[in-house]
Amino acid sequence: MLDNIDLTVVWALIIAFAVFAYIVMDGFDLGIGILFPAFRPGHERDTAMNSIAPVWDGNETWLVLGGGGLFAVFPLAYAIIMPALYAPIIAMLLGLIFRGVAFEFRWRDPGHRALWDVAFTGGSVVAALAQGITLGALLQGIKVEGRSYAGGWWDWLTPFSLLVGLGIVCGYALLGATWLVMRTEGSLQDRARTFSLWLAAATVALIAAVSAATPFLEGRYWERWFSMPSVLLTAQVPLLVAVASFLFFRSLRGGAERTPFLLALGLFLLSFVGLGISIFPDVVPGRITIWEAAAPHSSQVFLLVGASVLIPTILAYTAYSYWVFRGKVDATGYH
Repeated sequence: MLDNIDLTVVWALIIAFAVFAYIVMDGFDLGIGILFPAFRPGHERDTAMNSIAPVWDGNETWLVLGGGGLFAVFPLAYAIIMPALYAPIIAMLLGLIFRGVAFEFRWRDPGHRALWDVAFTGGSVVAALAQGITLGALLQGIKVEGRSYAGGWWDWLTPFSLLVGLGIVCGYALLGATWLVMRTEGSLQDRARTFSLWLAAATVALIAAVSAATPFLEGRYWERWFSMPSVLLTAQVPLLVAVASFLFFRSLRGGAERTPFLLALGLFLLSFVGLGISIFPDVVPGRITIWEAAAPHSSQVFLLVGASVLIPTILAYTAYSYWVFRGKVDATGYH
């Protein structure tokens, strides 16, 4: 039966799902780290930490699945992308390590809590910025000769990649703020609601800026967005972004608690769809397609058997964790 299915496309969708799941589930706790200095020491910071304590570590499972899947299923793409983006990827991993250590040590070493708070914020900002720069560098194009990376060490650092990095930092901060609107009460919730308004405006502006710049990076991007008749479909994406933005501001000003977080996730989903429109079916934009980079069919079948067990298991225990730790939280925990 699998012989009649294009497993390369299936695996591209699986990896895309893993990356988006990581954005959804790790984005808001990175956002809380980015916003951490704006919270008052003591009750507010402890409450913000407690809101993500049960779930933050498991969220990064999806990052491992996405990176591991790229290595196993699209080895040529992995071999080209990694040398091009070593610096931001290493920075991202170091940021995640620092924030993970700081998360645990701020409770166990209260005498140096201020230091660990700085490390938690710094790691969160570095990780988010590095993820955005990585995405921007991939979008702007990677120099390839034959089957190898042919660019330099600093090719990833451009105004466009920094713009995308800033957009990811603002977007994650928005997710963190709306998460706290949903999960907390009192002064912290009020502060998070105010942050959400400003961060939403900044995020939408940055989405618009990145979207306006992207079609000029590569001729294929322009064709996929503006050629007829595809423009009749692609035009719906910015329209939906405008609708989601309007609904977001209305729900936030109306006192809603859950809806702003869901609509913020909707903005990320629409941006992710836009990314797919720009690059699919390429895995190295403008250079390597998913079929050119794919592992042999037999390898894809073997890996799909494992993924068919692993992914539902991850989804099940993740859903159970979020269900158990639902509701409001304060400095002492969930209640």
